Amino acid sequence: MFFSRARTATLLLSCCIASLPSGRAFSRNPPPFRTSSSSRRTRFRPARSWTSLWGEPRPDQDAGSIREPVETADTRWALWPALPIAPYGRRKTIRKEVVPEKIWTFDQLQGTLYVHVPVRMTIVKLEAGGLFVYAPVAPTRECLALVRELEEEHGEVSTIVLPTVAVEHKVFAGVFSRSFPKASVWVAPAQYSFPINLPLEFLGFPLDGRTRILPASSKECRGTPDAPPWLAEFEHEILGPLDDAKGNGAFVETAFFHKTTGTLLVVDTIVKVPDSPPAIVEDDTRALLYHARDNFRQVVTDTPEIRRKGWKRISLFALFFQPPFLDVVEVPQCFLDAAETPEPMKKLGWAGLYPFEWDNQAVERSFQALRSGTGLLVAPILQVLILNRQPETVIRWADRVSAWKFSRIIPCHFSSPIEAGPAEFRSAFNFLEDVAVDISPIVGTQGARPLAEDFQALLDAEAGLVKSGSIFDRPKKVRRLF
Repeated sequence: MFFSRARTATLLLSCCIASLPSGRAFSRNPPPFRTSSSSRRTRFRPARSWTSLWGEPRPDQDAGSIREPVETADTRWALWPALPIAPYGRRKTIRKEVVPEKIWTFDQLQGTLYVHVPVRMTIVKLEAGGLFVYAPVAPTRECLALVRELEEEHGEVSTIVLPTVAVEHKVFAGVFSRSFPKASVWVAPAQYSFPINLPLEFLGFPLDGRTRILPASSKECRGTPDAPPWLAEFEHEILGPLDDAKGNGAFVETAFFHKTTGTLLVVDTIVKVPDSPPAIVEDDTRALLYHARDNFRQVVTDTPEIRRKGWKRISLFALFFQPPFLDVVEVPQCFLDAAETPEPMKKLGWAGLYPFEWDNQAVERSFQALRSGTGLLVAPILQVLILNRQPETVIRWADRVSAWKFSRIIPCHFSSPIEAGPAEFRSAFNFLEDVAVDISPIVGTQGARPLAEDFQALLDAEAGLVKSGSIFDRPKKVRRLF
């Protein structure tokens, strides 16, 4: 059965995205992977022996370049049980300068079942002095050292913003804030905890009065006593809370526009899937090699092309959860198959288990569809389960954001930075509209157009959530001429 809250859609996305992106939709017993009735392997085959099930060494095979990254004191994250998803206790941080002397991103990894994608924090240097932090990541020793380097040159962290209610961002924000006691802390409205809803003080945020709720819009608070100190340099607009059928705030996202650099900061609403795996994903290549296999028998070696092959499948998993062209081997057959998994591939983890069989041509078609047009995409889980419940509200927010003159987008997942402007951003939300004449292909602003059949697993989940009363049925799309 499904959770009674649409909030669970954001939890699902947080564990798999991306991303996200950030939704919460499924149950304590999520919808199982579909098994194909046409699978070539439906009859059980006994293992050679029970000991071989777990993999006896085979001297004729070599693990080659497969390696497990070493956890050090600098990359260790002891609080990982608060959100028990990969990479657990080891969180590498990669810093990248996006705009010289002005904007930096900090990428870490997140995921489950080897579906690993970036999760990203952005730091902006303020003209008035100090640093502005958007969407904190895990404050490991390595991460904090990289931030301290910026502080030495550009001033102390003065503002920390949690722009969402999504768990993969919220779980780090409180403890990150405690490392910077002089910074003001601003959090998106409608924060919650599950199963017991606790106040912010119990979620790790500072107790000294410096934690405040973000105003709904920079326009509304300008000139008021509660106006944030960074208003001269930023505009912001909050989407949500978008409630579920029970009246619970299920989704919140705050977009920020840095006027000096023309940069838009978003969390989950917009992503762009890169052609090759991001650097943080390549820090641990095991996930890429694991998913690059066509079946449990195949041995792969670590090459750029094999990494790209694995990345394509990870991206499709992260965005669609179960692509329709994926055959999933039933239990207990997949455990018996583990006995036949070549020894080098067992070093990828999961005791040699690999319950997937892929159609490579279908993978390529679907992946290229994700990268079609401008490549900008609203994460499919948001399209199917969250944003389409209140299309008019979302469109009004997208219109307000599109009024800003930005030329660069930095999301919290997948590619960054994305060279795109207001027209490309706005076009990504056309799925919410019934357009009489769509001119976006003509003017070159049309975003990515995933294949319709790839949405099927999400559509099945939507039907279950509507039936259970967890989310509203879809309202009509917003009508416009062009």
